[in-house]
Amino acid sequence: MTSTPSIVRLKITLDDVEPIVLRRIVVPFNIRMDRLHTIMQASMGWTNSHLWEFRARDTGWGPRDPDGEYSDGPLDASKATLLSIVEDIGTKTLKYLYDFGDGWEHTIKLEKIFDGVEGMAVPFLLDAKGRCPLEDIGGPPGYAAFLEAIADPAHVRHAEFAEFYDANFDPNKVDVKHIEADLEKLAKRFTPKPRKAKPVKTP
Repeated sequence: MTSTPSIVRLKITLDDVEPIVLRRIVVPFNIRMDRLHTIMQASMGWTNSHLWEFRARDTGWGPRDPDGEYSDGPLDASKATLLSIVEDIGTKTLKYLYDFGDGWEHTIKLEKIFDGVEGMAVPFLLDAKGRCPLEDIGGPPGYAAFLEAIADPAHVRHAEFAEFYDANFDPNKVDVKHIEADLEKLAKRFTPKPRKAKPVKTP
């Protein structure tokens, strides 16, 4: 009889932005890092349109390099798990960088490890604060400038931002139901399918 894999509660904070953008999610402890990237995108609200990388101390994991051109690049995230990184590196805090141009850096903290529960669908969302910033806005500095301008109709850049972005953007409003639905889809996608019993041959 095999035991159910452990699960872990993660606290994810988007660095250097105000108001705070924070998520608490539960994922399998043995989740592959490329799948954790997909979960990060869904839980934060990004569009998965740019390069990304996880880092633990001096080691990085990112998309697979099919041509092997970048020998000094990050390791293949599809061949590493959160569990193996924690055990090998000896850390419970990771960094996740999304969009190397805008430089959205996230801090991931492993808050608590639990025994797995048979039949529990993971990942799932526990808490969400703050709306995800807009893509291609110029990173934390550009996002701060956007929020300042969009909140003040008299601001010199208000009309400029309102023309290209949502003038009613609310940084505090989180679409929790949308995040929950996306994570539910990923839970179904990542859950191993039960093996079909082989038919018993009759003599």
